[in-house]
Amino acid sequence: MATQKEKWLSKPLIYIALIVGALFTVAPFIWLVRSSVMTIQEIFSMPPKWLPAVPQWHNYVDVFTTLPFGQFFINTTVIVILNVIGALLSNTIMAYAFARIPFRGRSIMYGLCLATLMLPATVTMIPLFIKWKYLGGLNTFAPLFVPAFFGNAFYIFMLHQFFKTIPIEFDEAAFVDGASYPQIIAKIIVPVAKPALAVVAIFSFLNSWNDFMGPLLYLNDQAKFTLSLGLKMFLSMFRAEWNTLMAAATLAVLPLVAIFFMAQRYFIEGLTMGGIKG
Repeated sequence: MATQKEKWLSKPLIYIALIVGALFTVAPFIWLVRSSVMTIQEIFSMPPKWLPAVPQWHNYVDVFTTLPFGQFFINTTVIVILNVIGALLSNTIMAYAFARIPFRGRSIMYGLCLATLMLPATVTMIPLFIKWKYLGGLNTFAPLFVPAFFGNAFYIFMLHQFFKTIPIEFDEAAFVDGASYPQIIAKIIVPVAKPALAVVAIFSFLNSWNDFMGPLLYLNDQAKFTLSLGLKMFLSMFRAEWNTLMAAATLAVLPLVAIFFMAQRYFIEGLTMGGIKG
């Protein structure tokens, strides 16, 4: 048993370790923001300059005048919203079926679903490209959001573990009152599973917002490009506008930071409850 003195001494050490870890985590973002208001010469100056002599706020204006960055934001937002909706609908329904509806072959189907987690994305890249070419989906947003409506093995597993912790008596009582499966999901499961669903929504948002390979494969028209492709366009073979790129990257990261802080409570609660109950 630790004495009172040992506990009193350990607290400062814990706080110091947390502060150091937080500084290492935040430092790249601070460096990004700092570089976004500098000239190229200041960014690469030696010794490094920690603050700009004169903040170059026009770098943020140049982001939108150099490229149609506003359109990239709109395209990315549309794709992200559709992905989040698809992820919440499909994975909730599939996880509920695997967790709470007894049917023949359920265990085998669930095992096959989880087995897809071991399949590298690079293995399916060419077959999927050929499929979407055959379906006429090239240079459209369809390949970037339609798969979200067909489930994701990781999200299904996470929700399945959470749904298993909800007493089955809730479903039985609802059946006695004449409720159907969609009504049970909407009125019983979803309200109870809000933290877990919030985690699925956040993960889906992050993955879709940061996706680079998907848009690179399927989109050819610049008017349909996403933010990830737009950032790459600031780098050319002969010249890189690093200050403008840093400003564009800052704008692209800000929505992620805002979403995380707004949904932080649900995110941590969902992961914690899944870890304790699952």
